[in-house]
Amino acid sequence: MILLTTISTVQIQLAHNLRQHRINKGYTQQGLAVRADVKLATLRKFEQKGLISLESFLKILMVLGLLESVVHATTTEAILFVSIDDVLKENKKSIRKKGWRT
Repeated sequence: MILLTTISTVQIQLAHNLRQHRINKGYTQQGLAVRADVKLATLRKFEQKGLISLESFLKILMVLGLLESVVHATTTEAILFVSIDDVLKENKKSIRKKGWRT
């Protein structure tokens, strides 16, 4: 798979998007930091550089009402069957519990 974006680009885009959500909700940086139980400096660093721990990121998403959307976006989608042959083929496949690449 060829990625057209870099990790740093995505970090900055996520920071920008969440900043806009914060502003749309009417929260100041201080207000969001208090509600999310993260340090103000952490939130500022995130909004400026896109750098944040996963735990702090999830806390911010929860306060902004976006946590469920992120969980849903990372969930494996259900398989839709078109024919009985598709069902029979799928039953033969085992569900991977571990990756095969290192």
